[in-house]
Amino acid sequence: MSVTHKAGRRSLGLRLGALVLPALLAAGCATTGGTGTGTGTDPLPPSQSQPAPTPAPLDPSDRPILVPGQTIRLGMKSDQPGTGFMLHAKQFNGYDLVIANQLVTLAGLNSASVKPQPVGSKDRAPDLQNNQVDLVAATYSITAKRTMARPAGDGLDFVGPYATTYQGVLVRAEDKDRYRTLADLDYKQVCVWGETTSKTELDRPAYEKIRQLPLTDAGECVRALKDGVVDAVSTDRLILYGFAHSDPSVVVVPKIKIGDPNQYGVAMLRTPQHKKDCERLREALKQYLSGNDWDSDIRRSLPSLPEEDLVTARPKVSEVEALSCRERPGNAAGN
Repeated sequence: MSVTHKAGRRSLGLRLGALVLPALLAAGCATTGGTGTGTGTDPLPPSQSQPAPTPAPLDPSDRPILVPGQTIRLGMKSDQPGTGFMLHAKQFNGYDLVIANQLVTLAGLNSASVKPQPVGSKDRAPDLQNNQVDLVAATYSITAKRTMARPAGDGLDFVGPYATTYQGVLVRAEDKDRYRTLADLDYKQVCVWGETTSKTELDRPAYEKIRQLPLTDAGECVRALKDGVVDAVSTDRLILYGFAHSDPSVVVVPKIKIGDPNQYGVAMLRTPQHKKDCERLREALKQYLSGNDWDSDIRRSLPSLPEEDLVTARPKVSEVEALSCRERPGNAAGN
């Protein structure tokens, strides 16, 4: 073959290469671009390339209460002898604690899991709402406002009643003959405290002649009575008989009963999970009331309670069914 023929073929090959190489490069760019259909190098669709959203954290206030081995934080009064009293170093006693222990035991748990802590009257609902306590047993009356959904109400569920009581009056023992009827309190200084059905009752126009002195809680009112600052203290008779039993310098006026009866319940924040806990405790309370322990427990806690008040205090199983675990309980006319 001549040199001329070889040179011609080389020249043709170079020209063809110059034409083909740009085309191949262009094709390669097309296969690796964001809109191409390349093999293995295309980015994933947005739905697959983004990480899965993080699940919302569980609401700590909705954690189950009745769990074996888990502490149950119980809010209860610390200054009411007989119903809820702190002796020392957070050692508590009183009927409210007895009730809580009984219900937890009948629900199948160890009562040692119940850990009481003090709660004031005005803090009972906030402490439940803010997850400071799991349950409240603190002479806490079941009312429409407390069971109504938030924000109009407190959004609580109750298990109860475990006791029922009228509002009454406590006076100094030396003054007991001065007070026989409600009219004897006209223009007298009577101590009450906030966020209670007792103060709500005395705020009604029917009692406008009674002069109220609002203080913080029961213990402070009783001290004011003993110090001569007020003439009387008004709250539930169960609470007052506890004070009178522990301190003979004060007495309950036997014939004064004010308003409608108050029905005590064990309270919890209403949540989907707590609804199950509420129903378990409701069945435990019904079982408790069907035996003899209720009578012996309340007599042991409140030994000075008159027979008439004991009869009033004992709830019926039908009342427990009507008032427990309901947003609008059977006594919904209350406050």
